[in-house]
Amino acid sequence: MKDNFTKRNKGGRTHKNDPAIYRYSVNFTAVEHARFLTMFEQSGLQSKARFIAARVFGDEFRVIKYDRSVMEYTTKLSSFYAQFRSVGVNYNQVVKELHSHFSEKKTFALLYKLEKLTADLVEIGKNILDLSEEFKKQWLQK
Repeated sequence: MKDNFTKRNKGGRTHKNDPAIYRYSVNFTAVEHARFLTMFEQSGLQSKARFIAARVFGDEFRVIKYDRSVMEYTTKLSSFYAQFRSVGVNYNQVVKELHSHFSEKKTFALLYKLEKLTADLVEIGKNILDLSEEFKKQWLQK
């Protein structure tokens, strides 16, 4: 009877070919621990164990820095892009309505709105260029 049973897979995770079984313990003072955590956060790695192994074996130490001025620039640029896009959508709607079915009087009224929207679009474009130039000057000074 036992011969009729097939071996079943017990499930679970597959075993690694070369598991990491050797462990070491390191004790830090409060100052050393703070410095270690700062270095770990700057590295961008997800695991402290991988960070320590990388440091021990001399791997490259990456530092990821965030510049607030770049974040402000991208935020402002995104808002300008949204404004630019909304004005462009309004522009497109006016042109469609103008083209489809309106009298001459209504057409001139819509053309006036279109002219006003075009001026707004040009102003937003100038703001984008000014912001980019200001950012370029700040970036080159650093």
